[in-house]
Amino acid sequence: MKSTLGWLRRQSPGVIAVVAIVIGYFAVSLPSVSAEEQERMASEFSFTPQTIALPAADKQQQIRRVNKDYTNIAAWISSVGAAVAMNDLDGDGLSNDLCLVDPRTDQVVVTPTPGKAGHRYAPFALDPKPLPMNKVMAPMGCVPADYNEDGRLDLLVYLWGRTPIVYLAKPDATKLSASAYQPTELVPNPSKDGRYTGPQWNTNAATVGDFDGDGHQDIFIGNYFPDGPVLDDTKSGGVTMNHSMSHALNSGKKYIFRFTGASSTGAHFKCLEDALPGDANYGWSLGASATDLDGDLRPELYIANDFGKDRLLYNKSTPGHISFAEVKTVRTPGTPKSKRVGDDSFKGMGVDFGDLDGDGLYDMFVSNITTPWGIQESNFQYMSTARDQKDLRDQMRSGEAPWKDVSGHVGTAWTGWGWDVKIDDFDNSGTPEISQATGFVKGEVNRWPQLQELATANDALVPDPLFWPNARKGDDIAGNQTLHFFVKSPSGQYVDLAPQLGLAVPVPTRGIATGDADGDGRLDVAVARQYAEPVFYENKSPSKGSFVGLRLTQDTGKPVEGAAPAPGTPAIGAEVTVTTPDGKRHVSRVDGGSGHSGKRSTDVHIGLGRDVSGPVDVRLKWRDHNGRAHEQDLRLSPGWHCLQLGGTAKER
Repeated sequence: MKSTLGWLRRQSPGVIAVVAIVIGYFAVSLPSVSAEEQERMASEFSFTPQTIALPAADKQQQIRRVNKDYTNIAAWISSVGAAVAMNDLDGDGLSNDLCLVDPRTDQVVVTPTPGKAGHRYAPFALDPKPLPMNKVMAPMGCVPADYNEDGRLDLLVYLWGRTPIVYLAKPDATKLSASAYQPTELVPNPSKDGRYTGPQWNTNAATVGDFDGDGHQDIFIGNYFPDGPVLDDTKSGGVTMNHSMSHALNSGKKYIFRFTGASSTGAHFKCLEDALPGDANYGWSLGASATDLDGDLRPELYIANDFGKDRLLYNKSTPGHISFAEVKTVRTPGTPKSKRVGDDSFKGMGVDFGDLDGDGLYDMFVSNITTPWGIQESNFQYMSTARDQKDLRDQMRSGEAPWKDVSGHVGTAWTGWGWDVKIDDFDNSGTPEISQATGFVKGEVNRWPQLQELATANDALVPDPLFWPNARKGDDIAGNQTLHFFVKSPSGQYVDLAPQLGLAVPVPTRGIATGDADGDGRLDVAVARQYAEPVFYENKSPSKGSFVGLRLTQDTGKPVEGAAPAPGTPAIGAEVTVTTPDGKRHVSRVDGGSGHSGKRSTDVHIGLGRDVSGPVDVRLKWRDHNGRAHEQDLRLSPGWHCLQLGGTAKER
């Protein structure tokens, strides 16, 4: 008997370990969705790929010239810049115009979406002249908005190597062309002899929102590398890499540009260098979203940072004074630090907000690096845990972020080297899908092993490019990863249906833009690829679900006789809640540019499902140009509606 007990004691550690493994397996193993169910789910969607027309270019490149210190990691430094935005630029009432950044040519291209109306104008590249430019600058993204409030959509282009450029739409332009835009500086720059003498910003994140609630749109700019000659191959030095793989703060700065007025010469903004709290002014930013989470018509700001903590900032601003406070998830047993809002150490690449469970509160999805046998972090699918909007507001005011990551449980945690993300309802089912861009550098020589070594190295080595693994032309890191398209199954699990839908092309993708280009009520998709042809996916999904679509504009701008029609000033930040007869609530907003380098249209699109055919209750909330808040209840039939927002909402 004693020998038996002794044997059991000796074996107890092993027994406990086996039990722990078994429990762990059943705790983390995900329920599967059958192949038959996946095929049924895929039958609700259909996308037709189409070629996007591009203008001629003077150059074609597959890698950029970089600072001499970056020579051995030139492909890494060249891994961003593909971007796309979708909107109505010509005033025809449809979001069928693209602003596309092509890293192969370093052009910022305006082009019509393919299809029946694809020949309205010839594609063209924006011309920055007479502003000073040089060969060590490159565009990174484009954000459409009406920056001078004249009723016409302008284009904010952010770059590496200089401060952003605002291309103002000329009021007397008769059609879209390069001459229809007047380039202006966001940051005043008194150039000398036509040479650029301003700061060498390296921007990778930008979004628009009325941060101080004065009724006018402000701009957030998030820089990646610290100011310096990143793309100047004649120089050595003046550049660095991140000081840490998990908490780097030696980045470029973050800036808020507060709107101060508009005139015949353009839009005027005041640059605020310290509008964000403490360390939130830094971080290697790759994505951002300005979305009002608590319903006070002042957007919160989420900043997705590479190499360290993302930031969720609660908006405490008043008219003329912009102020934020950081909020974090309260730690609870079983919740790892890197799964808490505001405390993660992952590689934030993109972020979007949407109501994924129909409770009338925003959830969020954040892209990170999630590659098995590479760098296995996790995406974040943060679901709101607040009871209602008041409870959410009270918790955020006290510094708490009431969201919980469920990505591992529902199947969205692991995809690849993540970038842009969009939460939208593509089949009008009433339940949004999640599309995500992934992939890094495409080549022939696998560099994952060396990158793994760097990821586990001492942080003291990381800032020096000399210690980074080779990433030159021909090297490959996550080069065969694809677009992902997550659809929620009846069991609550998400399934990536990109392979079944023909979306899983093994080419690194960066920006995703969504909008209804042909007015049929189904959201189309434009995808920017890094050093590859961009692609437009026309949505031909057979689902018969209904929808409510809203084109919300403010009562600004006057038509000019003989000029092209003005689309109107998008009411960025206006909020929409649709309640269906079964009591389910759907929330959305006029988005000012959530994501990484893809920007959805400023139309509001909400799927209602197959069982809704009659009018639905719609609650609108917005601020007018005097900063006054308004709220109005409407009964709207399914379909598209154009509403002008002033003191009241009026059909136009």
